[in-house]
Amino acid sequence: MNSGKLNNSVKILVFSTEKISDPAIDMAGLLKLHYPPTVYTITVPCSSAVKPRWIMHALEQGFDGVFIAADGTDCPYGETCTEKTGKLVQETQDKMKELGMDPARLKMAAICSICSEPFVKHVKSFVETLNGMS
Repeated sequence: MNSGKLNNSVKILVFSTEKISDPAIDMAGLLKLHYPPTVYTITVPCSSAVKPRWIMHALEQGFDGVFIAADGTDCPYGETCTEKTGKLVQETQDKMKELGMDPARLKMAAICSICSEPFVKHVKSFVETLNGMS
């Protein structure tokens, strides 16, 4: 295991939701919780709105991994958000396998509006996973 240092060259694209996970990510910055500066976010209304082709495009364009900060049961757009998001992640991972890509390059976790510390832990763990693939 490494000494806690993270490879800052790992690029991660985060799909974050405007009403649920965005506030947690913003609060992580306000609380000065550190994660690599090579983590980029795109805001979407609902995590189930993310398209598999967006994920594949990000990976094809040089992102090492894609993280979906899912709404979980807090989604204001529908009770089946988690189920739909999980299905699109599974479909995308299946496509990744077909193309010879490691499906571990795509991660999903429910991030609530006050889950700044869990978000940072997920990102750091994802960075370690991605570094292990190199």
